[in-house]
Amino acid sequence: MRRALTLVEVMVCLGVVAVLSSLAASAVSSAVSASRAATCAGHLRQFGMAAHAYMSSNREALPAAVLFEASAGSLRQVMWDHVRRADGTIEPGPLWTGLDRPFHVLRCPCCIPSASDPDASGYNYNTSFLAAEGHYPVVDPDGRVRSGWEAARQGLPPAARRRPSETALFGEGGWTGGVNRFMRAPGGTVEGDLPTVYAGGQSFRHLGSTNVCWLDGHISSFSAPCAGVHATPPLTQGTLGFPRNGFLSEDDSAYDPR
Repeated sequence: MRRALTLVEVMVCLGVVAVLSSLAASAVSSAVSASRAATCAGHLRQFGMAAHAYMSSNREALPAAVLFEASAGSLRQVMWDHVRRADGTIEPGPLWTGLDRPFHVLRCPCCIPSASDPDASGYNYNTSFLAAEGHYPVVDPDGRVRSGWEAARQGLPPAARRRPSETALFGEGGWTGGVNRFMRAPGGTVEGDLPTVYAGGQSFRHLGSTNVCWLDGHISSFSAPCAGVHATPPLTQGTLGFPRNGFLSEDDSAYDPR
């Protein structure tokens, strides 16, 4: 005659099953996260290759982060990842010709676009030091409309890029409002506007790590978010969302190539 399991034995068995299920679920979740991080790193590698191809065809100039072009009474917004025409439609941006399957690559697998910017890819671009940043068209004293590159703050010239392996080019954008497409250096020495700077951080969305494409084209994972030299609760918690988002260095050293 077989002995029935006692209540204690049943509870022990259920506990063991629950622990094993939890470990299996955790392992699956970690594997999925690792796969997404690897996919993201692959996207960033393509961005780096596309940027270098662009430089080869444009006297070592990098694409602009954003330009506003006025023509025939309409305004065209040219961003590094796509172009938005006056009617709101999207067309290929300056890096698209160097990307394989651009609509797929221009989206981080862990990115959830914000309602305010549904076209955001989840990736950002060093706007503080490397990329030109345009302003809305202006009228000069002669009555001529200046737009596009003429109305832009230029990035540093090629001769100033002395530390390519230590200078961030592309990364994964993040702030409390979701994602961003313009990477900002924490010192605020270029923008002079700390809320804008702290809205240009990096998202450490891959199990506490973020992927970075450096100016020389190599990719690395970074897992130590920095709060920046101007850290205050309104900026770090209210704007940046630290430590879920952060900077790559406390000062501008990871962004300024000089």
